[in-house]
Amino acid sequence: MTQRDPPPTEEGWYALHDFRTIDWDAWRSAPERKRQRAIAEGIEYLQSHVALDDVSDPGEFGGGRTAIFTVVGHKADLMIVHLRQTVGHLEAAERRFEQTALAEFTEQPTSYLSVTEASGYTERAREYFEGEVDDDSGLAQYIQQRLHPEIPDAGHVCFYPMSKRRQPEQNWYDLPFDERAEHMARHGDIGRGYGGKVNQMIASSVGFDDYEWGITLWADDPTDIKDLLNEMRFDPSSSKFAEFGPFYFGKRFPPEDLDALLAGEPVPTDSEAASAEAGGSPHGESHPHGDTNGHGGSDHGHAHGQTDADEHPPTEAEDESSDHPSGSSGGRPDPGDADLDVDDELEGKLANLGLFPGQDYDEGTFGLVFYSEADAADLADEVDGLRGNFDHYDTHVLTTVRANEGRAAIASVWETESAADTAAGFLNDLAGIVEGYRGPLGEQDDDEPEAAGTDDEIRGQLAEDDIYAGTPRGEDVFALVLYSEADAETLFDEVDGLRDSFDHYDSHVKTAVYDTRDDASDRSAVVSLWETEKAAEKAAGFLSDLPEVVGRAGEGEGFGTMGMFYTVKPDYREEFTERFDAVGDLLADMEGHRETALLVNREDANDMFIASQWDSQDDAMAFFRSEEFSETVSWGQEVLDDRPRHVFLA
Repeated sequence: MTQRDPPPTEEGWYALHDFRTIDWDAWRSAPERKRQRAIAEGIEYLQSHVALDDVSDPGEFGGGRTAIFTVVGHKADLMIVHLRQTVGHLEAAERRFEQTALAEFTEQPTSYLSVTEASGYTERAREYFEGEVDDDSGLAQYIQQRLHPEIPDAGHVCFYPMSKRRQPEQNWYDLPFDERAEHMARHGDIGRGYGGKVNQMIASSVGFDDYEWGITLWADDPTDIKDLLNEMRFDPSSSKFAEFGPFYFGKRFPPEDLDALLAGEPVPTDSEAASAEAGGSPHGESHPHGDTNGHGGSDHGHAHGQTDADEHPPTEAEDESSDHPSGSSGGRPDPGDADLDVDDELEGKLANLGLFPGQDYDEGTFGLVFYSEADAADLADEVDGLRGNFDHYDTHVLTTVRANEGRAAIASVWETESAADTAAGFLNDLAGIVEGYRGPLGEQDDDEPEAAGTDDEIRGQLAEDDIYAGTPRGEDVFALVLYSEADAETLFDEVDGLRDSFDHYDSHVKTAVYDTRDDASDRSAVVSLWETEKAAEKAAGFLSDLPEVVGRAGEGEGFGTMGMFYTVKPDYREEFTERFDAVGDLLADMEGHRETALLVNREDANDMFIASQWDSQDDAMAFFRSEEFSETVSWGQEVLDDRPRHVFLA
């Protein structure tokens, strides 16, 4: 008979799932004074253990974690989960409960003892156990966090024990090592589909309890747990080799809600917890999937160290074979370690790397850019490894390496800010990193009210005054207008290059260089039109670097306005300019008018742009309401190739 090889293992905290039922008949018949004492001592006990998360010296309690859950159904009423450094600390926590007045009203129908475990079937995992991985590497941090896990704040919990079958025809332990690894890898593929929805803790109970593993699952939506386990039932590693014990299901609640629980009220009672019950994260803390401590599956079917318990859903951590965002039990570098500068113009850095919204990523996502002086080929290999694991997350959009001015740049885009922050902890560990940036990409949902007197109000006034002579106007756009005294040809070449990048953005309308008619000025205008004001402001970061920029329309005192026509019909161009001269004479006599110029597109003489400057918005509005302006617009509809539109300075 061949001796099979077990995977190497490392153990962490000991875990006790302490189940309690309440003697409801005794509780109802007890005097109020006795019940109040039981509630007070019960809350004090639970609070003192839950508070271990926040104390630097846990003393006699032992370092670890505690969380309290309801249990639905007849099997129990409460489940207290303790994680401790030693079995002795677990025993003390269990016995200390018996000293409370609350214990008089409870029984312990069952409990489960186990220990968190990391093990592995992959070559990379074995390198860790053989001491070939640095302690500060992402992999080492991941395994240590898995051995000393956090308990996530997700609203619902499911616990069950399981073992592997040892029947003559279905003996897990008689399978060759490679075959077990293959089963686990395939099982992990299922778990990755639930990244961000379900996370877990796997603890070994071989020699400690009746089964071989204890599986604890957390999720905000309880049906996610059901769906995950249902799908895994059809995988051979479960259908052929898994045996299950009883299942326990419930909800997390804070110690302060013990009185509400005993009074028959819904718990948890606070509004944040109610949000969690509805499927939201109670504390808004999210990880690579945007969930609370949620994570994607392991390639080997395990979130906690590739234990043999491959039936458990690997939904909270990553493959042991590389350093990458990992599980609800921690398993990831602190994003704060990355120490990234926030860059509101990160889109520009991505554009310089040839990555554009609408083409490579969507607006509303979050991006990272790192610069490295490492060998590009070596760096590309490292990034390929990370990207393979990032792809397990639904929130991952892209990660790539691009050349940038003699050094390598790593770009990574994610659907959520928290996912990007988590990935930053791994990317920042790449070789040769010298600087990094993070920031939002495109419009974010900030719901900020618009100030009175701004663009929406102006549009409303223009519409009410029927300045377009009763015909529909073209769409309103936002203009960034910069004036430059650079050589016209040099300026045009610079703008032409920028325009190629701008055209990748859906919100870009046009960018062109305009000269004043008949060379009346020695400066040119660079006009960039965008559908949103925010997009126009982002473009300003690029356009302001153009040569010899001397000003921006709308700066300083006064009120600037631009009226733009798409294109004048060629036969009417001369007539149009004559009409402008006539209106110019009228404007010269208007109170509050400073200057008005007609600018002509260098690439299309029939494309003209009118820029005006006024002492105030009221002065400009007075002109827009004038009969002369209305007549001009009405006449313009006969000579233009398209409808007029009003342009607001960004």
